[in-house]
Amino acid sequence: MRVAARTSTRTPAGTRAGTRARTSRKKAGPLAAEDPEVLRDWFRQMVLVRRFEERAAQGYTRAEIGGYCHLNLGEEATVVGLLAAMRPDDYLFTNYREHGYAIAKGIEPGRVMAELYGRTTGTSKGWGGSMHLFDAEARLLGGYGIVGGQVPLATGAALAIDYRGSDEVVVCQMGDGTTNIGAFHEALNIAALWNLPIVYVVVNNGLGMGTTVERSSAEPELYKRAAAYRMHGERVDGNDVLAVRDAARRLVERARTEGKPALLESVSSRLKGHSVVDPARYRTSSDVEGARAADPIARFRAALLAAGAADEEALTALEERAKTEADEAVAFAAASPHPDVSTLFDHTYATPVANESRRLPADALYR
Repeated sequence: MRVAARTSTRTPAGTRAGTRARTSRKKAGPLAAEDPEVLRDWFRQMVLVRRFEERAAQGYTRAEIGGYCHLNLGEEATVVGLLAAMRPDDYLFTNYREHGYAIAKGIEPGRVMAELYGRTTGTSKGWGGSMHLFDAEARLLGGYGIVGGQVPLATGAALAIDYRGSDEVVVCQMGDGTTNIGAFHEALNIAALWNLPIVYVVVNNGLGMGTTVERSSAEPELYKRAAAYRMHGERVDGNDVLAVRDAARRLVERARTEGKPALLESVSSRLKGHSVVDPARYRTSSDVEGARAADPIARFRAALLAAGAADEEALTALEERAKTEADEAVAFAAASPHPDVSTLFDHTYATPVANESRRLPADALYR
């Protein structure tokens, strides 16, 4: 057996041992120290978010999804990298562009799609819709439709963690436009004063709806705003899932062990308009082509192949699996029941309120 083992290391390059040798030589660079199975799962998650959002866009154009609908198309590396840096018991607050974050946080895609469809099996029992995903068990504490509405609440959650002496961390995601509202600055100021365990994450896709960051922000390098509060800030390539994971992990663990808040700016590209109904005519053709060229999924796919962490057959299988998961999410949502009108006010308050009004718009004011 020992002789055979020694001999096998000298087999020609076309044999299995030769293939392993080539793979080990290929797997160099930033992926060399990573678990290939984890890398492949990140790829599957990124593709799942992409396919889920594409199906959500289809559902919206078919009037199966109502209200507003904002997609994570192009931001998949930021989504998956950020959640890879968090523990399951860490808290996440997001803005209204949160479908991918909910999936990456571990919520079943079917429940997320059912919420978009307004069905009782959704994360908010069908009453929240696209912008108001919520799951206390998964510690996703919203989706917020108001720009910056999540920032003071996330800061308050970090204060609660500090007050009770536990070691969870709050991650508060937002868009670039949020950095111009008063609540953003008030929250960062108090988090720095009180050493709260929170990481603020700005996903900078260069556009606040249709206005460029350069036209709306006197300091367009948004991470620098942390300096006003003597808070650590840094910028990361949001199209690189490992770069996002590494930066977020470092800041999350610093918040966990030292109680130091931080501001992380993740620069990524938005592949579509602000919402599903936005044709994005304000974007130049070069801007659109640049976003497509920076596609994080294509970039990560190529990196996995180059590093020998996966072959073409494995990646194709993962892509098919992600498509099936997205299709199953749609089927689950479409087959789920609508909420009954009588339950419209059931979740207005967390606890019963005396004389709570349950009058519907068509009901008489006096009887």
